[in-house]
Amino acid sequence: MKNVLWLVCLCVVCVCECWSSGGNGQEGFMLLAGPLNSNSEVNDAFDCSHPIPPGSRQYFEHLQSRGVTHFKVPLSWAQLLPTGLPSQPHQAVVTCYQTLLRQLLESGLQPLVVLHGSTVPEALRSRFGGWESQELVDMFQQYAEFAFQEFGELGESWVTLSDLGEARRDWEPAAAPRPLLNILQLHRNIYKIYHQQFPEEGRRLSIGLRAGDVEMIPQVKDTTMDFLSVHIEYNCGSTSNFAEEMRSLQMSSGNLPVLIYKMTARDCSYSQFQLLGNILQVLNNNEPNIVGCDMMDVLGKLDMQDTETSIAEYTKSRSSYHRVWHKFEAQTSSARDLFLKDSFPADFQWATSSESFKVEGGWSEGGKGETVWDRFGHGGLAFENQTADLACDSFHKVDYDVYLLRGLHVNTYQFSISWARIFPSGHRGSQSEKGALYYDKLIDALIESGIQPVVTLYHWDLPQALQDHGGWTNTSIVEAFKDYADFCFSRFGDRVKTWNTFSSPWVVSHAGYGTGEHPPGVKDYVVASYQATHNILKSHAEAWHVYNDKYRMKQGGKVGIALNSDWAEPLDPSRPEDIVAADRYMQFMLGWFAHPIFVDGDYPATLKTQIEDKKRLCPNSEPARLPVFTPEDRKRIHGTADFLGLNHYTSRLVNNSDGGCTAGPQGVGDFQAYVDPSWSSTASDWIYSTPWGLRRLLNYISTEYLNVTKVPIYITGNGMPTEYSGDTLNDTSRIEYMRSYINEALKAIQLDGVNVQRFTVQSLMDGFEGPQGYSERFGLHHVNFDLPDRPRTPKQSAYFYSEVIEKNGFASKKQIFHAPDMSNTKSNKVSSMPPSTVPSQAKDVWRKFSKQTNFQRKLYHYGTFPQGFRWGVSSSAYQIEGGWNADGKNSSIWDTFTQELGNIPGTANGDVACDSYHRLDEDLYMLRALRVKSYRFSLSWSRIFPDGRRTSLNQKGVDYYNRLIDGLLAYNITPMVTLYHWDLPQALQDIGGWDNVDMIHIFNDFCDFCFDKFGDRVKFWMTFNQPQTIAWSGYGLGQIPPNVKNPGIAPYRVAHNLIKAHARAYHTYDDKYRTSQGGLVSIALNADWIEPKDVTVPREVVAADRALQFQLGWFAHPIFKNGDYPDAMKWQVGNKSELQGLSESRLPSFTEEEKSFIRGTADIFCVNHYTTRIARHATLRLTPHSYDYDKDLIEAEESDSPTTAISNQRAVAWGLRRLLNWIKEEYGDPEIYITENGVATESKTTWDDSARVFYFKTYIDEALKAHDLDGVKVKGYVAASLMDSFEWLNGYTIGFGLHHVDFTNPSRPRTPKYSAHFFYQVVKDNGFPTPDDDKMLYGHFRKDFIWSTATASYQIEGGWRADGKGLSIWDKFAHTPLRVFNDDDGDIACDSYNKVEEDVAILRQLKVTHYRFSISWSRVLPDGTTKHVNEAGLNYYHRLVDALLAANIQPHITLFHWDLPQALQDIKGWENETIIDKFRDYADLIFSRLGHKVKFWITINEPYNVANIGHGYGAAAPGISFRPGTLPYIVGHNLLKAHAEAWHLYNDKYRAKQKGIISITINSDWSEPRNPYKQEDVDAARRVVQFYIGWFAHPVFNGDYSNMMKTIIRERSLAAGLPKSRLPEFSPEEIRRIKGTYDYFGFNHYTTVLAFPVGYGNLQHYDADRGAGTIADRTWLDSGSSWLKVSPFGFRRILNFIKEEYGNPPIIITENGMSGRGPIDLNDIYRSYYYEKYINQALKANLLDGVDIRGYTAWSLMDNLEWATGFSERFGLFYVNRSDPELSRVAKSSVAAYSTIINCNGFPDPASGPHECLSPVPEGTSAPITDDRVKFLGMNLSTSDAETGLNTTFALLVVAVFGAIGSSFCFFRARKRSKKGL
Repeated sequence: MKNVLWLVCLCVVCVCECWSSGGNGQEGFMLLAGPLNSNSEVNDAFDCSHPIPPGSRQYFEHLQSRGVTHFKVPLSWAQLLPTGLPSQPHQAVVTCYQTLLRQLLESGLQPLVVLHGSTVPEALRSRFGGWESQELVDMFQQYAEFAFQEFGELGESWVTLSDLGEARRDWEPAAAPRPLLNILQLHRNIYKIYHQQFPEEGRRLSIGLRAGDVEMIPQVKDTTMDFLSVHIEYNCGSTSNFAEEMRSLQMSSGNLPVLIYKMTARDCSYSQFQLLGNILQVLNNNEPNIVGCDMMDVLGKLDMQDTETSIAEYTKSRSSYHRVWHKFEAQTSSARDLFLKDSFPADFQWATSSESFKVEGGWSEGGKGETVWDRFGHGGLAFENQTADLACDSFHKVDYDVYLLRGLHVNTYQFSISWARIFPSGHRGSQSEKGALYYDKLIDALIESGIQPVVTLYHWDLPQALQDHGGWTNTSIVEAFKDYADFCFSRFGDRVKTWNTFSSPWVVSHAGYGTGEHPPGVKDYVVASYQATHNILKSHAEAWHVYNDKYRMKQGGKVGIALNSDWAEPLDPSRPEDIVAADRYMQFMLGWFAHPIFVDGDYPATLKTQIEDKKRLCPNSEPARLPVFTPEDRKRIHGTADFLGLNHYTSRLVNNSDGGCTAGPQGVGDFQAYVDPSWSSTASDWIYSTPWGLRRLLNYISTEYLNVTKVPIYITGNGMPTEYSGDTLNDTSRIEYMRSYINEALKAIQLDGVNVQRFTVQSLMDGFEGPQGYSERFGLHHVNFDLPDRPRTPKQSAYFYSEVIEKNGFASKKQIFHAPDMSNTKSNKVSSMPPSTVPSQAKDVWRKFSKQTNFQRKLYHYGTFPQGFRWGVSSSAYQIEGGWNADGKNSSIWDTFTQELGNIPGTANGDVACDSYHRLDEDLYMLRALRVKSYRFSLSWSRIFPDGRRTSLNQKGVDYYNRLIDGLLAYNITPMVTLYHWDLPQALQDIGGWDNVDMIHIFNDFCDFCFDKFGDRVKFWMTFNQPQTIAWSGYGLGQIPPNVKNPGIAPYRVAHNLIKAHARAYHTYDDKYRTSQGGLVSIALNADWIEPKDVTVPREVVAADRALQFQLGWFAHPIFKNGDYPDAMKWQVGNKSELQGLSESRLPSFTEEEKSFIRGTADIFCVNHYTTRIARHATLRLTPHSYDYDKDLIEAEESDSPTTAISNQRAVAWGLRRLLNWIKEEYGDPEIYITENGVATESKTTWDDSARVFYFKTYIDEALKAHDLDGVKVKGYVAASLMDSFEWLNGYTIGFGLHHVDFTNPSRPRTPKYSAHFFYQVVKDNGFPTPDDDKMLYGHFRKDFIWSTATASYQIEGGWRADGKGLSIWDKFAHTPLRVFNDDDGDIACDSYNKVEEDVAILRQLKVTHYRFSISWSRVLPDGTTKHVNEAGLNYYHRLVDALLAANIQPHITLFHWDLPQALQDIKGWENETIIDKFRDYADLIFSRLGHKVKFWITINEPYNVANIGHGYGAAAPGISFRPGTLPYIVGHNLLKAHAEAWHLYNDKYRAKQKGIISITINSDWSEPRNPYKQEDVDAARRVVQFYIGWFAHPVFNGDYSNMMKTIIRERSLAAGLPKSRLPEFSPEEIRRIKGTYDYFGFNHYTTVLAFPVGYGNLQHYDADRGAGTIADRTWLDSGSSWLKVSPFGFRRILNFIKEEYGNPPIIITENGMSGRGPIDLNDIYRSYYYEKYINQALKANLLDGVDIRGYTAWSLMDNLEWATGFSERFGLFYVNRSDPELSRVAKSSVAAYSTIINCNGFPDPASGPHECLSPVPEGTSAPITDDRVKFLGMNLSTSDAETGLNTTFALLVVAVFGAIGSSFCFFRARKRSKKGL
């Protein structure tokens, strides 16, 4: 029957539309609908005390689309003017009606405004009476005037009273005429007022009555009106004629136009269609002047009782969803799936995404708070108990992630911020700066790479602290989210221009608070789910308003929300109820959030109605409780989005069902969802591939939500998961999914006009997928979660997506044409130069650098290369291409060689290699990601000319290189093409290869072809790569193909041909192509640097020079100098040949014509360099004839440098600088390109290649030094190589690549290594800009800053048995064989026991304010106890203290600096708890004797070294190493308790009187992760620090050992089967006793280490507990101690660590310094450098970071016994001359440096001019001495010192001689006298 109803409707509307179009000769026919449903029982007036119904606008639009022109709007007099007075209106009601009227106008409908119905409102009647009351009439007239004023502009047609007859009945049975007369007069007045106020044409006003009240018409028609508004009742059971009734009515009204205001049909059934006929007859008759008719009441009466009457349901059933459904329902599957080959709009945004909890890891890093997902994972609720603790480790891998994005070539990256990382508690008060810095780094990295960040504020990871208070169900969260959003906008909004407030909030409400599948796991779909949505919507709105009000004007960004939605289709399209059910599905999913934001601020009417109906149906089991928005809420929410973000993955088939009283969307919504079994499944049971659903959904969204609010759609998430096992990289199913879905988006844009502006593929990489853990993979990049590196490898879908982005869709790829660079159109031939001398003039390079100290050589240089510097990477054809016989390619000599078994390790070959021939897009991906400016590759000769000659041209080979070159240029990468990189076509080798002179012409023809075909785009050519390798290794040694072993002749002959072939190719380019192409041509020569074994020996220098000439000069000399070989070669080979009895030299000669032809045939100098070797002269054998023997020298490794995976190829970075200088000097300062430089690592070194990072870091810096410091014209640098490849004779056992290639996988996946990210950074920075850590800070320390230096008793005092001193453990240790280096001991040391005055004198010279020294416990208490006090020993310290005070130097005494009395060690020393009391007694004695003069005390120095070095490693006294798992911890335990007792003793007994301060000195290195991108290295670094400084600092400053130490040691102990932890426990009382026992933090620091994890299995010792190994960065300067590398930045960091970890205690740096070793050099510039840099870092920590630093102590005052290393390591500011019996102290140059810093109390700013503190060198400091040293009396002395010694010795000798003569004279004279006496 409903179908009949719609048929009636359609007929009526059609007729009326014809009428309104002029069918009856009239314009402006009114088709009338309305009014809105109302709860008001009076006059049908809409009740504006309630909101306008949701969906009203769509309802109006629907009516307008059906032909309706006008809509009734009865006003409520009582609601508008509750008191009756126009001066006291209800303003909200006024606004409501105004809004309603505007909505009508905006929807294309004209309002018919009705002032009032008929009956007087009761509130007014009770006060003023009825219509008989003139006062009431006057009030109504005032009301009318008020209504015209407020609404007159919004409506042209008005009715004063809609039913005059009803009004008449209101005053009956009084039957007085007065009321009617009053009303009629009132109407006349109102009519006049109306037309006076609105005189324009088209304005109409009337009064209404019923057709049955015909007797009233004569009275009414005298009243002024523009038309007659009538209410007609029609009874289907009556015989009355409808047309006659209408004519009678019109005649009675005086032929006024008639508006059928209301038509009521009575007693009409669906079978009675006479009504319709009557209506049609009247409307088609020309006689009645009918200007309009009511449609809604007619149709309303025809409807059956079960017809839905709500506006929302009506509009929905025939609006957006139906329009979209009907648009596509007739599509065939083939039409639906037709692929559109077209492009997206030019400015389309291509994106990929990630979510914080899925990728970041670092779950507790930087103070991050716990999230609901952390709690979920730790509760074992995810797949296989997996957690997101590490996830993809993106927290440490920003550069890794941005690398992937550059490779993909996306222009947009969507990621979410972890609320708990920013605000750990969820509130601003807990802000974590480290968390914010992470996002700063990510955002900045994106922008630097040209990628726009799109930030999602909330993607499901709620701070657990907020969830503990109800989470999204607690209304307070709205304010918390608003505050969080405010912070993010203010912090990041200057760079982030697109924000999603929420992503997929439906999932939060549904799975988090409804089903409980997601955290927080609340299973409450009745209340919590709806309440969560309610608060999310309000939170979203508040965030939007914050941005709109505070930030939009300045930042200019957009804020929207990303909503997830399936598309729903009816399960049975023939069933209307399934269509309606599908619509409900959409409203319950998408509409739940979209409707409030984009429509009217409230939930969809469908949703509300369903819930209300369910409440009525289920009184005993409420299935849902939907919160209500207040009018203010609705206003606040509506329109709060600048775009609609859509996350869409799949579709559903939906049918209508009775959900009963079941909670949840399907139960409440009365629908069921299904999937079609034919749909393609995925790894997820909820995602099925239904791409067509996306297009339909986009159409629906555009129609339903964006029809009025014109904002764009951003597809913010689309993707599918694959399984975590199997072929994870070859994800063809994802490619098909993406292709189809992206194409459907394209159709929606191009065919349907939907405004879609972005497509986001989910996701960038595999991640933690919630309950599924890592079992489902959404990523475009595979992440190996089994490895701590978390390597990211592009899947095939990544390459597919990058291709779509490149094409901007699916249209054919446009050919890119580049205008040639004409910068080199003139010949660049280098000028002719005279031949090299023997040795060459470049020998000055050795002289220049030979004087460099290790410090000078290794000092890192910061700076950048000039703009335009060419950064590149390299490869070569045979090494990477594979496809050895593909598409017509023929064999090369390397194919032949490698395919013979046994030639290459593992029978490897290049048949497939990296398969670059088939994987060009994958190579381009890497190059894009690296952002290099150049790519050096070689052409496979046999791929272009299979048999080597032009006649065999293979076009497919040419096509491959064209694609490669075009691909490079598309990304602004310059092709650097090598024409020949060793892979000669086998067909040419069959005619002798390079030993055949015909090859010169054959090669030239190949070059000519390449110049012609590729030269329009290639501007950088190299003819040959390493011709020396070709000649010597290929034709001499026979190691590489063609494996010719003829070392004495063939290499020279081959080289001769290679040089001539190169020259011929150069001239071909110069003559034929240069003017049109403008490129460069050169040759890539290889060269090691050769360092003489002894640079002071001329013969060795000549040998080194000769080695370079034989390697580099062999080819460079003819090309770059004079066209001929270097004289060193000609001389050597010629002489050798003659000695060998040959008639002529084995080295061929060039004719003069050839020399002229060859000379200058290079536009730039290209050099490949890898290592440095040491050469010494040798006379080598004459037979067999050999190029190698011709050189007469022997080369060896530079043994002090790191090894690499290739033997004899050490990493000797400093050699590169020297080589570049040699080239500059030897070849006339040419422009130089380093065309290969890199290092091999073993194949097992996959992604974490820190050795390669160190290599590049050092080698590139040497190139920078050559450029900046030496003026070498270095123009480019090419890293070898782009990726691991076939490494010639090594096969795949080693790799040079920046990218790892898995050669066991047929797909040859490429994964970036650590070095790739490092190299990108170098390229981006164009070198090494000075880091902030290395920039000097100018400023001063506090005025009372302590400046000190330090020593220790055993190291300086000597007097080991003097004056009753007892033995110490160091006395015994040093007298034990093999314990101390060189058998040194401290018996005398510096003899400070006898040199108080000398020591104080040098302290005064140093200008320190304090002096730190230690007391020898055994000197004062020989047996360690107070039974016997050695007063003589104690007196020494009295004298020292008094002398210091007299010099105005404050003593700073250490009670224990490692030299325990041996007597105590004999009873187990620090292992024995009794030592605690003995130490306390010892301290008591010292305090009592010296405390009145000493105000600064240290209890124990470096307890770590005592415990672990002395009792764990056994490398220091007492030398115990057999209980490393327990003894160090026991000793440490007792040291802490002893310290605490001494501190309390001083605090309780002496502090008040002596007023000193006392603490403990703790030492520690700082530790950085070896790989800063790696969480496990970060963790290792953290363990190193906690097990070092924390071992002792944590109990003293925080109480008890750190949780880290306690947990690790306990767990490892128990795992090893021990009953308890090896770490002793403190009792609660001991914890209280130890905690706080400090007045300052005494801190010793020297160096920094790089940490990485090391597993020791079940071994039980300190290192195994720490679980970390350490290394040093190769760029850090060395010292005289192997463990000490100069790394100043770490000082500031560990000082900050102390501040943060221990509450910013006052810090006195009690030791810091640097050692030297080897020959004595008083000019210790390295130490001055160390002090300047380290002290400046302390100043930064103090001034910039607020670290409370009170003092600094330099270690040490003088060279002394450096413990187990004896006197070999020297830390002293003063040199102690041990060859002088007086052990004289001599100032080094560092004394001046340190004393100046002290004098300035820091670092005055040089910009302010000379500072008065910068005084001259302190008196007594000797001038720096030279490096020239001589042996003198067994000592290594400088020449000046030796001269002084010699003069002194000579003077003494003269004195001795004269003394002897005098003595003899006296003796003889005395003897003579004695004889006389006899």
